[in-house]
Amino acid sequence: MLSYPMTVTMDTNILFAALHSSAGASHLILRLVINEQLRISLTNTLLLEYQDVLPRPANLEKLAMTADDVLTVLDTLAALARKHAVWFRLRPNLADESDNMVVECAVAGNVDFLLTHNVRDFAGGELQGFPFTTLTPREFIQHWRKNHE
Repeated sequence: MLSYPMTVTMDTNILFAALHSSAGASHLILRLVINEQLRISLTNTLLLEYQDVLPRPANLEKLAMTADDVLTVLDTLAALARKHAVWFRLRPNLADESDNMVVECAVAGNVDFLLTHNVRDFAGGELQGFPFTTLTPREFIQHWRKNHE
């Protein structure tokens, strides 16, 4: 059993899924963060990405939330997060530029896991040798249960 809470970086799609449905692994991950059983690592850039994507009108409609509701969740995450400044520009040649930004956060935060629904998007590029594992929410929850329950 680990003596410290594991640290993760969440791709935006994980947070969207967590807010969209309370039944899935993504929502359980969000609950673990809010209950301080799991640490989240954030950079300003990733937080700005969350603030840009989640409150878009089409997303708010899918989430059945208001922009204020979403910003309240993001404020809570920001308060609980390990915050890191990125003093480097890491570009592992991933197809989506925003995925490079998620990797930067994972590296800056020295996280245990990078969580995403799009694991294949992180399989390419130059990610060999990075000290984190990229998992889906379901894979992470299986790992969590094995080591914490």
